[in-house]
Amino acid sequence: MMTLTQAQLEPQQMIERLDDFMGKIEEFGSKLGLDLSFAQADHIAMRVNETSLAKAAHEAWAGYGETISQAMINGRPIVVIAFDEPLKSRGWSIECLELPYPAEGKIYPSQDWEHVEFVIPSHAQTADEYLADLKDTYPQFAVNFTTLADQGIKVKLSSPKGEGERLNNPTVAFKHQGICIKLHPHSLKKIVESEQG
Repeated sequence: MMTLTQAQLEPQQMIERLDDFMGKIEEFGSKLGLDLSFAQADHIAMRVNETSLAKAAHEAWAGYGETISQAMINGRPIVVIAFDEPLKSRGWSIECLELPYPAEGKIYPSQDWEHVEFVIPSHAQTADEYLADLKDTYPQFAVNFTTLADQGIKVKLSSPKGEGERLNNPTVAFKHQGICIKLHPHSLKKIVESEQG
């Protein structure tokens, strides 16, 4: 059995890699034409391929905050931990950690930080409306959008809803070389509150 430390997934090891990861996120954002420096970095997600590691990571990170949600989404638990002290990096203050348990039959190329979700407020109810809003807010993004596919950047629109969530949180995600940025109008804390509302 591999330990968290061997897998380089122990919280302190991951925190040491945070600035580097957020630097890549920043570069990716400017490639997209999105200035995310003022956006709320709502939460950061890590990827783990083994259930035993996910459990160990959950226990280890539990020392850094409080588990505010453990919802079943697409058939697997996704744990959300709200940090006692937000993780600070490159001017952002990250409030929560998202730790998905591995999905059956899916292996991630690396076990590490995987995406950051930013809140860009909007009244959009669907992902298509939200994308249109983003193009209005970021004219450079609207221009760049047409060339993203040519650069090998994947765009995914979704409106994920956990069981019992009251709030629609359409999401636009961009993926490139193992890094992902997701944008949505409401923070994770708000969504979790809506579930418990």
